[in-house]
Amino acid sequence: MEITHIEHIGIAVRSIEEQLPYYEGVLGLKCYNIETVEDQKVKTAFFKIGQTKIELLEPTGEDSTIAKFIEKRGEGIHHIAFATKNLEEALREIEAKGIRLIDKHPRPGAEGLNIAFLHPKSAGGVLTELCEHPE
Repeated sequence: MEITHIEHIGIAVRSIEEQLPYYEGVLGLKCYNIETVEDQKVKTAFFKIGQTKIELLEPTGEDSTIAKFIEKRGEGIHHIAFATKNLEEALREIEAKGIRLIDKHPRPGAEGLNIAFLHPKSAGGVLTELCEHPE
């Protein structure tokens, strides 16, 4: 498996609109994309810092994983995402090393990426996302 860079850091928030003044007004970042990922019941907002992005994750339904995360842990860092070149192959390699997968196969994510999550219990307590830019 080849990790090329940190693709993004996901941050769970109750409201993207309420957080924009901090990220744009205080930190001076520019939100360049807001989109809803219907099947994940989440609205996302992206900010780019060099090659890395910050992704704000707002739940769009009470039964979304982000809503459950916020209810249990509050707002804050949700996951770290690494970019890789061949996600399907990376998942097979990781699973062969005994790491528990949330997603055994890539699925569509925000910004047209293919994504898959590794279980935090197998990753030092950190929810880890692997991303692949489709070619």
